[in-house]
Amino acid sequence: MARILIIEDNAANQELAQYLLEHSGHHVLLADDGRAGVSTARREIPDLIICDLQMPLLDGYGVLEQLKLDAACAQIPVVAVTAFSMTGDEQKVRLAGFDGYFSKPIEPQTFVAQIEAFLPPPRSGA
Repeated sequence: MARILIIEDNAANQELAQYLLEHSGHHVLLADDGRAGVSTARREIPDLIICDLQMPLLDGYGVLEQLKLDAACAQIPVVAVTAFSMTGDEQKVRLAGFDGYFSKPIEPQTFVAQIEAFLPPPRSGA
């Protein structure tokens, strides 16, 4: 299946997302903060990135900005998963360039299907 990077500083949220995605057959990469997330994305080139917005060292907006400036990472879909769920937050996230937005807590029954909707089509081999 897909290689998905989760950039999340909350261990419980990270573990739940990892469990759900791995249980559905995906390979999950983890980063505990924004800087580590950018580094992992550049090194591993995942198919999709799930990114918290409020993190130490580099927030989600900074992560997105750095990835979009990197030719190798610019086309990777990035989905924000955040506790921010006030009116206008989703619009702000999408205007910043995120491909999707989900508020926490995530819904285990629908999370994987929602995330899989953002995966690019499978790459065809030669």
